[in-house]
Amino acid sequence: MDGEIAVTASEGLTKAELVEEVARVTQLTTKQAEEIVNTVFTTIVESLRTGRKIELRGFGSFRIRQRASRSGRNPKTGEGVVVPPRKVPTFKPGKELRELINRG
Repeated sequence: MDGEIAVTASEGLTKAELVEEVARVTQLTTKQAEEIVNTVFTTIVESLRTGRKIELRGFGSFRIRQRASRSGRNPKTGEGVVVPPRKVPTFKPGKELRELINRG
């Protein structure tokens, strides 16, 4: 978590900017960095899809929460509809990440 990452403050960080930063810090090619970033994202998605929790010590954890079925309204017609149950990915930041962000 103490790496020297030079990301400028903006509206957000895009995947392309993340790839560029990984390439810069690791001195790999952009293509190699992109493969690493894609592999990490794919591994997280596939783990969540199969019901596994991902825990990255000092960073946080990803898991799937089950949302129950509920009543809703169609905004165009106002007609009542049943929203089916679904799985929602969640992220819970770790203590170290929270402390780093709140350091100011």
